[in-house]
Amino acid sequence: MGRKLKAAIAGLGSRGKDAYVAAARLFPDKMEIAAIADTDPAKVLETAREYHVPEETCFASAEEMLAQDRLADVMIIATQDRQHVKHALPALRKGYHLLLEKPVSPDLEECRELVRAAGECGRQVVVCHVLRYAPFYMKLKEIIDSGVIGEIVSVMAVENVGWWHHAHSFVRGNWRNSDTTSPMILQKCCHDMDILLWLTGKTCKSVSSFGDLYLFRRERAPEGAAGRCVDGCKARAGCPFDAEKIYMDHEEYGILHGNRGWPLDVLALHPSRKSIEEALRSGPYGRCVYYCDNNVVDHQVVNLNMTDGSTFSLTMCGFTADISRYTKFMGTKGEIIADMAANTIQLTEFGREAKVIKIRKSEDFSRHGGGDNRMVEDFLDMIIEGRVPDDRMTSVERSVESHYCALAAEESRLKDGAVIEIEPMRRG
Repeated sequence: MGRKLKAAIAGLGSRGKDAYVAAARLFPDKMEIAAIADTDPAKVLETAREYHVPEETCFASAEEMLAQDRLADVMIIATQDRQHVKHALPALRKGYHLLLEKPVSPDLEECRELVRAAGECGRQVVVCHVLRYAPFYMKLKEIIDSGVIGEIVSVMAVENVGWWHHAHSFVRGNWRNSDTTSPMILQKCCHDMDILLWLTGKTCKSVSSFGDLYLFRRERAPEGAAGRCVDGCKARAGCPFDAEKIYMDHEEYGILHGNRGWPLDVLALHPSRKSIEEALRSGPYGRCVYYCDNNVVDHQVVNLNMTDGSTFSLTMCGFTADISRYTKFMGTKGEIIADMAANTIQLTEFGREAKVIKIRKSEDFSRHGGGDNRMVEDFLDMIIEGRVPDDRMTSVERSVESHYCALAAEESRLKDGAVIEIEPMRRG
């Protein structure tokens, strides 16, 4: 084994703290936390104590950390969407290799600028399109690449956001307003755009899209709805989005059923009945879903016309029972139905009976179907061994293709479904 890498972590939110900082415990021979930064002093203090980060390399912001001389070999940037490139550019110029949380940026020119800067600085920038590392999608890639269903002519994909997850993240939460974060189709679905391009090996020519904010609007509030769920709301009985039902009573995620992890650790650093009740009384997650400052869509459809004449469709919807992805690949010799919720891949070669392949669930319990830990380890190995990103790893040059598709979809949506060509986005 080669040298151990020192890592600086910018942003200690759900991804930064739970996915990336925690990797130091999983891979102690490959990574140690040398510096951390976050605007929440409690998170900084607790992380520093747990991972033995020196006080002098604990910072109140990514900007403060980036004002120092280079503190580590790599920087993991897990700040908010519109901060990513602003933090990545100075980090590159200081000599850091980067693991960058997705999306790169909602700004097209920033995406292109980061690609240029990575090349000029001779540093590696890997974007966290973590689904490529999930065992489910790795197996799917293997089957498609075998050619068993021939040439792929059409793909139908569905991103089931989940009714409560949409309310949590995209109505009450950090990604509710595209003016301060990213459009929904980029923030949530650049994963989907990337995985479709990677699985099929295809390139997009043009995009059209429709979508809207259908339900979570002030004028759709039921009679008697209060601004905050715990403030005597008279519509609670018939409202599945009631904050107490989700964060207190939900059998899988509620505090009253013993959950202490996500999403409750977004509401409170140390979830308890008392801290969650306080969060619902005073924090953003206790607000009525009809009276938030959200503007991102709750449903959207995207049509992708590929350069080889094949076609893809993607439906993203917040009104689903499950949080899952479902994809059907239709080829010249057969079809594949990939159901991530069921962890099954159904393969049907034309003229033969269908065969169902059950994918063994990940044993490391990391998110995104077990992809998080594999992605971090692969990034560390790449830097330690001096490799360039392989086909599975999403370098920034590859990642921006998914961003072009998502940003084109948003432009089309805002232009009532107009067809948007991708090549001008690449050229700049």
